[in-house]
Amino acid sequence: MAGIKDKVTVIGMGCTKFDERWKDSREDLILEAVNEALDDAGLTIDDIDAFWFGSYYEVAGYTLSNVLKTNFKPVTRVENNCCTGLEAFRNAAYGIASGAYGVVMAIGMEKLKDNGFSGNPFAPTYRDNTSPAYGGPAGFSLLVPAYCEKYGVKFEDIREAMASVSYKNHYNGSLNPKAMYRKVTPIEKIKTSPMVCEPYLSIMDCSGVSDGCACAILTSAENAHKYRPDPMYIKCAEVASANGYGTLVGEYDYTTVQETAHLAKVAYEQAGITDPVEQLSLVELHDCFTITEIVLYEDLQFSERGQGWKDALDGKFTKDGKLPVNIDGGLKAFGHPVGASGIRMIYESWLQFHGRAGERQLENPTLGMAHNLGGYPWENVSAIAIVGKEPG
Repeated sequence: MAGIKDKVTVIGMGCTKFDERWKDSREDLILEAVNEALDDAGLTIDDIDAFWFGSYYEVAGYTLSNVLKTNFKPVTRVENNCCTGLEAFRNAAYGIASGAYGVVMAIGMEKLKDNGFSGNPFAPTYRDNTSPAYGGPAGFSLLVPAYCEKYGVKFEDIREAMASVSYKNHYNGSLNPKAMYRKVTPIEKIKTSPMVCEPYLSIMDCSGVSDGCACAILTSAENAHKYRPDPMYIKCAEVASANGYGTLVGEYDYTTVQETAHLAKVAYEQAGITDPVEQLSLVELHDCFTITEIVLYEDLQFSERGQGWKDALDGKFTKDGKLPVNIDGGLKAFGHPVGASGIRMIYESWLQFHGRAGERQLENPTLGMAHNLGGYPWENVSAIAIVGKEPG
């Protein structure tokens, strides 16, 4: 695939605080993120030619157009499970790359805390149309014993590594004024938190469900400097969907997310990355559960197979480590409003590249990755976007 490396840029971004926004409406969330992005880019809503709106729950583009008064301009509602935000971003990027539009907007929004559910109310059905008797925590908990068995890891060691991931992400969230959870949680409290899927996942292994909205304004690299001197360059924006292997073939061993492992190779080739640990400055990955983050270290080629848990314990992915991962708190501490999360991940690179990340600011970051997955370890859709401070 040829890809769109350095053909499309981001010229403005906005993101709400993620939280239980009981007092705020969908309209409030949209306006908060969109107005920040417009102010950032020095534009008005009339300057936007087309919109891609990502939401898992909202059913049509007029959820957005009614709020923003877009005067009958095209609004495409996008949904692709937890990859919804990155899918909206990807579609907007290709809308620019096609030459059809001059300036476009990608928006992800979810209002989860008012819908009567605590999490995902839509369980996928089997091919015989029966529904599974498990949710997200149960599905991802299967990674824990499978990983231990395959790599000979002691259960107490993998639990220690998972606790370190939780601690890291909550520490990072404490430095982020827009994060849902802003307290450093003692490691012993993490280890003794109530079980959700005993004995594998506790409540401190699970990401937080929240309300929130994030927004990005895109234009071509050719036109970017008409709007600002410091745009952010898109190196790749791609998605991979399941082929049924993990569901139908007995050899699947529950120690990898195959869609992500495949997509990483595609994304790195398009972005010109040969050594992700050395070349990437920061990574926002889909830490829906702490064990997921550990497995994804390996699928994304940050750790050797069977070594992700050791790298977690060694601090390789902390703020001051070799490759900072989820430096804004991740899904775990920032929160996870499904449609907004992917664009929120890109927002962190935007802040870092412009020196606006506050207490968590890195020294001279140049390349960032955002990664989502939606579904279960054995059957999902995965998405990756890589962005850079400079072309090339």
